[in-house]
Amino acid sequence: MKIETLPLGPLGTNCYILSKNDKCLIVDPGGDAHIIKEFVSANNITPEAILLTHAHFDHMGAVEDVRNMYQIDVYLHEAEKDWLENPELNRSILFLGDGAGYQTKAPDHLLEPGELHIADFVMEVIHTPGHSPGSVTFIFKDANVIVSGDVLFQRGIGRTDLPDGSIEQLANSIVTKLYTLDDNCVVYPGHGPATTIGEEKQLNPFTRQFYNE
Repeated sequence: MKIETLPLGPLGTNCYILSKNDKCLIVDPGGDAHIIKEFVSANNITPEAILLTHAHFDHMGAVEDVRNMYQIDVYLHEAEKDWLENPELNRSILFLGDGAGYQTKAPDHLLEPGELHIADFVMEVIHTPGHSPGSVTFIFKDANVIVSGDVLFQRGIGRTDLPDGSIEQLANSIVTKLYTLDDNCVVYPGHGPATTIGEEKQLNPFTRQFYNE
């Protein structure tokens, strides 16, 4: 599986294009749909689905354009099923201040913890709330990588000061669900560079108080 990182949208959020056998998944298209289209066309790959780690505005800004462009389904956790349609819930009104915010149709599928098969891709979905109530992490065991959204960053964690955020929940998600993965597992976060589980267990200052090896 190949992984391409495209920083998109107003906050430069990492959108990931995961490709295999000329097919791809698009994770967190935060904006700039034309850049996604250019990459897909240049690499002659066929999008199969849009996966959302959560529904904050900077992760879903291009959802409608991409969904319509390729006629593909959107997957999102049930706890945030109304967020795509509501600029107040996805925080776009709060942050963009343009009086309208981002608004798109509801997700086509609601994610549940467990194994998920889409085209040639097999992944495990785990619920990792704390940054937001419906935050999920996608684990691709065959490649030993995860896409963590705004849960775990290189030497950082997702913010918990927004409504529905919880530092206790986030710490529990990281320590009991992510830090149990292989130390060599590569973490692809919603912002910033990739890291590994082992590096974060040793060096992440924000989880040190919650995690003792």
